[in-house]
Amino acid sequence: MPALLLDRQATPTSDASALSARASDPPAAPKLWTPKHVLVTAPAAGLPHTAEILRRCEAAGVTDIRMLSGNRLTGLKGETERETYARAKATLAVVVAPPSQLSPQPIPPSADWRIDLARGCPAHCQYCYLAGSLGGPPITRVYANLDQVLAPIATHAGLGHITSGTEARGHEGTTFELSCYTDPLGIEHLTGSLSQAISRVGRGEYGDDVSLRFTTKFDGVDDLLALPHGRRTRIRFSINAPEVADRFEGGTARMPARLAALRAVAQTGYRVGLTIAPVMPVPGWQQSYRTMLQQVAAAVDGVADLDLTAEIITHRFTPGSKDVLLQWYPRTKLEMDEESRTQKRSKFGGVKYVYPRETMTEMRQWFTDELAATLPGSRLLYWT
Repeated sequence: MPALLLDRQATPTSDASALSARASDPPAAPKLWTPKHVLVTAPAAGLPHTAEILRRCEAAGVTDIRMLSGNRLTGLKGETERETYARAKATLAVVVAPPSQLSPQPIPPSADWRIDLARGCPAHCQYCYLAGSLGGPPITRVYANLDQVLAPIATHAGLGHITSGTEARGHEGTTFELSCYTDPLGIEHLTGSLSQAISRVGRGEYGDDVSLRFTTKFDGVDDLLALPHGRRTRIRFSINAPEVADRFEGGTARMPARLAALRAVAQTGYRVGLTIAPVMPVPGWQQSYRTMLQQVAAAVDGVADLDLTAEIITHRFTPGSKDVLLQWYPRTKLEMDEESRTQKRSKFGGVKYVYPRETMTEMRQWFTDELAATLPGSRLLYWT
């Protein structure tokens, strides 16, 4: 069993009436990120979508908007890695997606293809999946050439091999993942890119047999509720036990707000999902995750035509991501002990550290059984 992360026990409530009441409470104002700085590269400056992004940034109260003379992002380097991190995380860059980002790549087990509306995320998750995978300071780059970014949805329709044609998920059509390198909802109030993608796919502009999917830790869904989504977008909310979410997911919407947003989009006909990640065997994890699933059940109770999926991802890290995370969060209590983990190698020779087999087996069986008992209408898409 790996070293446990925390020394405090959860004290969850399992009272169903309390959970239902909480799910029906009036929603609080959504968690919205406001960058301190906005940089606009020269190639992006004249594009129509850039004008919309700048309009939204000004409406959000951003006063430092700089038009750059070239394509290079400047002014991000601090005296320390931590200072560089802080500057980058406070900055939104409006750029043009390079050709390499316009060619969709398969993204198993989530979707047939990956489409990137942006790269980088405003949240401060101490286990950040992007650490070590994106070069340079962790600035959030949003792509202004939106028409080019979305165009491959039409050219790649019918060409998928991950979900398309499968018995379990073939009804979704060709699937396109929007949250591989960003949280698109976390920046939607500043960009409008997500609404454009949902509306265009919902109206069938790229064909009738395609669908979008994305995962979020934010709750600002109001602008999505009236869109003509056509049930062709699945919105998945990242959820976790409070010992994980409250301690390691800075700058995000709290769990009750995410569940209220889940209910709101489900009630307007969106297909929805749970991304339970990263699962960690914290002390008392069974009761903590059971209460979490009970809260989900209360949040979706009574929703008509509910289409709910679950994807479960256990915590893992690479040597490179560990080094980056310790630079960003030098005082983190996140467990990243190689000695208590098992090495897993990719076909390209990369190494990541996962929980030992016995821990993985125990957690997988528990979640499979608990999902069936607490959310019997949900479908578990994968465990990893």
